[in-house]
Amino acid sequence: MQLAAPLERLIERLRKLPGVGAKSAQRLAFHILRGSKDEAQALAAAILDVKDTIRLCSVCFNITDIDPCLVCTDEGRDRSGICVIEEPHNLLAIEKSGQFHGLYHVLHGSLSPLRGIGPDDLKIGALLERLRDGSVKEVILATNPNVEGEATATYLSRLLKPLGLKVTRIAMGLPIGSELEYADEVTVGKALEGRREI
Repeated sequence: MQLAAPLERLIERLRKLPGVGAKSAQRLAFHILRGSKDEAQALAAAILDVKDTIRLCSVCFNITDIDPCLVCTDEGRDRSGICVIEEPHNLLAIEKSGQFHGLYHVLHGSLSPLRGIGPDDLKIGALLERLRDGSVKEVILATNPNVEGEATATYLSRLLKPLGLKVTRIAMGLPIGSELEYADEVTVGKALEGRREI
């Protein structure tokens, strides 16, 4: 069935979003079409507002609309610990856990020689600069549990340990509610490595 050209263009734009396939794009497009013009304008305005006002924090490189960001200016945060993450959305996952109350540093990627991403392409130099004053005692490496994330954590660990800092890696392994028999060997191996005394 041939759709009206503006609707086709909207569907094509929506399909470019991550995790949105053809059917999801169609559902979203028809939802927008059924909604009021005010709702569509509010959505468009929110998208443009994000593009116009969001920037990187000059301290931690998180996304923000004020600089420094709310995390960096929060006096209640433990300034002796920095959690290093790959992307801004990783901060949300850690914050939801309620287990970390320190500061963050966003690398904006991970080392990937195959994609041409080296240390100079990440915010590693800025991290080293933040550590210069000696107030940070621990750096938690919370990069993703994949090849690039592991390579990044290993690289950072070798770079940071000579500075006399405590360098830790988040534990990885079996999720709560899963069954051991269905886990792959890498996951089980990581769970064993991350074990702790009870």
